[in-house]
Amino acid sequence: MTNLPHSRGRAADIAGLVLFVGLCLGIGALGGAVTAASVKTWYPTLVKPSFNPPNEVFGPVWTVLYVMMGTAAWRVWRATDRDTARGPLALFALQLAINLSWSVVFFGLERIGPAVAIIVVLELVVVATAISFRPIDRLAALLLLPYILWVAFATVLNMAIWRLN
Repeated sequence: MTNLPHSRGRAADIAGLVLFVGLCLGIGALGGAVTAASVKTWYPTLVKPSFNPPNEVFGPVWTVLYVMMGTAAWRVWRATDRDTARGPLALFALQLAINLSWSVVFFGLERIGPAVAIIVVLELVVVATAISFRPIDRLAALLLLPYILWVAFATVLNMAIWRLN
């Protein structure tokens, strides 16, 4: 079903892309706002594993991932009809909400253990989202692959921090 013809015009396609990418970057900005204080106060006090990346890595990585995520959702939105896209895009919205909730729990509430549970659920929902995207637009599913890998790494990192603290 990749790139099915649709009735939207070029302006609607561009507006949709801006909306989807903007939504993802907005969720990222909210997570960043929750994270900002803890990164300077609480997070430095934690014992971290040797494979913990420098703090400067997270912002650029997440920015790229959010742009890729938004582009993936946009491709699904534009590739098919509303009824077909509804379920996959609902999963996409769910994973965005879970993504934000992880930041709130880990950094905002400083609750490492519950954050582990959330990130495991996040990984499962992101994989389910990619699987649901694949029949509609294969590239959209592939655009989520770096996100899946990063969340898998973040899960291992979160578990290690929990174990060490």
